[in-house]
Amino acid sequence: MARGLHLCLAFAGIASAAFTGNLNYDSPSKHHASLGISISKVAKRTYGSSPQDPNQLNFTHGIASGDPYDDSVILWTRAAPSSDNNESNVTVSGYVPLYDHSTEQYVAKSNSPICVDWKISTSKSFDHVINSGRAYTSSDIDYTIKANMLALENSQRYTNGHYQFNVCNSNNSSPIGRTKTIPSSNDKVSEPVRLAVYSCSNYPFGFFNAYGNPVRKDSVDYVIHLGDYIYEYANGEYGWGNSYDRIPLPDREILTLYDYRKRIATYRTDLDLLASHQNFPWIAVWDDHEVADNTWRSGSSHMNNTEESFIMDGGVSVDQRKMNAVRAYFEWMPIRQVDMDDNLRIWRKFKFGNLFDLVMLDTRQYDRAITDVYWNTEYLGEIYNDASRTLMGPRQEAWFYRTLRESSTRGATWRVIDLPYNYDQWDGYQANRNRTFHVIYENNIGNNVFLAGDSHASWVSDLVWLDEHPYDSATGSGSMGVEFAGSAVSSPSPAGQNVTLDAAMSYSERLTAANAELQWQELYYRGYYELYISHEKVDASFFGIPTTTVRNGYEIPLANFTVLAGENKLHRTNGSPAVGNIETGSIKGGTPTHSNLTYDTETKTWFTYTGL
Repeated sequence: MARGLHLCLAFAGIASAAFTGNLNYDSPSKHHASLGISISKVAKRTYGSSPQDPNQLNFTHGIASGDPYDDSVILWTRAAPSSDNNESNVTVSGYVPLYDHSTEQYVAKSNSPICVDWKISTSKSFDHVINSGRAYTSSDIDYTIKANMLALENSQRYTNGHYQFNVCNSNNSSPIGRTKTIPSSNDKVSEPVRLAVYSCSNYPFGFFNAYGNPVRKDSVDYVIHLGDYIYEYANGEYGWGNSYDRIPLPDREILTLYDYRKRIATYRTDLDLLASHQNFPWIAVWDDHEVADNTWRSGSSHMNNTEESFIMDGGVSVDQRKMNAVRAYFEWMPIRQVDMDDNLRIWRKFKFGNLFDLVMLDTRQYDRAITDVYWNTEYLGEIYNDASRTLMGPRQEAWFYRTLRESSTRGATWRVIDLPYNYDQWDGYQANRNRTFHVIYENNIGNNVFLAGDSHASWVSDLVWLDEHPYDSATGSGSMGVEFAGSAVSSPSPAGQNVTLDAAMSYSERLTAANAELQWQELYYRGYYELYISHEKVDASFFGIPTTTVRNGYEIPLANFTVLAGENKLHRTNGSPAVGNIETGSIKGGTPTHSNLTYDTETKTWFTYTGL
């Protein structure tokens, strides 16, 4: 009897250990079991059952990699018997029996374990496998798999690797992906690092062509996503998906865990998004729409912590909705949870050798003071300069300022920082902005490149503490860095979905005239930008997508800019902040060409775009 008990316990331990290879069982918090998933319960439920038939499983939503370190990278996939998502809105808890998936009354469970192997190689043929591992998944985490590919040899770091998943003991394999780590913090980086920067992809507004173009060009090493990866609205509330057979599912405003899982899964059916995830490691943060419109620490534009809001939204509180959204995001995105004692933390940094430090901030969900939720705009105009106003919360702010100082002290050439700009964001939190500028100016921290999304518009600016330090708009003197903002992948222009090019130009001209530091502004095109970072300079290239109504590989080069190391401003040539001509938009010291010269990234040919 005792021997049988010991064997049973031993097998249970082995079964539990098999699930620990999947990081999604740790989410949202490995160190707080009541918030996470009880792996022992999952193992107990599936122990003794035959594995799921490999022929009944599919890699339903492609593969992905992300959050690269110098010695590891996150690998992601989903191996499931159905493309649909787990309809449970609860989780397995170590403390609350009601949430146990074995309680049929509450949720359908998966009894058969799903086993997936992964491998990575220096070649696409996998002749030399440099690392491999095994992970299990189940309905509890929506059949997702997230593995931390560890311990690459020094000679194999910072090189492209090819990876693949395979259902255990079968020929059922995923597509082959490509990924890479980043240089070690002390490495002397000699080659430029290439980044594609995105934000704001709205499924019913059209195809995500912008995601696929760098894949077809093979023009970048990593993808940076600044947020609004999904939108929470029902079809027709913000975009009409019937026009393109792109109805966001479930077709309602999303609130529950199932809703957020299904919405991300729907976005992952876009072929260009799938291609980008498959070919480049992503570094992503959320903005507001991953949860709801204009979120802050205690609410959003449509929800707040009141009884009226709770009843109106079907018995879902602000905190519960945020937990559902965060849980689904961590399950589906190839990102690390950098602080297992803080399940809402997504802010983190990446050291690309001695070349640059990438700082990714959360200015929405973590601890943001009240924002513009449409009915309080006048009130916010009165309090925007209050000392307590913060985008980040005191803990993240302190970490950010310490990170800036440490980056400069350690000798990284550049600091690349995800920090947005507009009244809803940076300008509506004047005290937070002043504290940031104070750290930069008082510590003489130069070579700062700020990245922004969210505005659905492209613009380029010198980074200036106006009214505190003198600034010459013509030369850039007085600036302490630059700010690059990209348009949306598909979300409409703030000037209107159907704005004409002439009207967009008129709006842009007014904006550049009203803002001394704003050097270029463009409202018409959807698109993205690429950064090429070397010790000597940062080059920025902006691309416009001529249409999102059909899937294609077209893009129009809009403008190019350069920042020379040590200049702390946009480099001027003959009085213009741009390199060469610009295609469209309003620019100080220059005029646009409006050539419509378009590159087809699929056929590698140039042509003049005249519409479809």
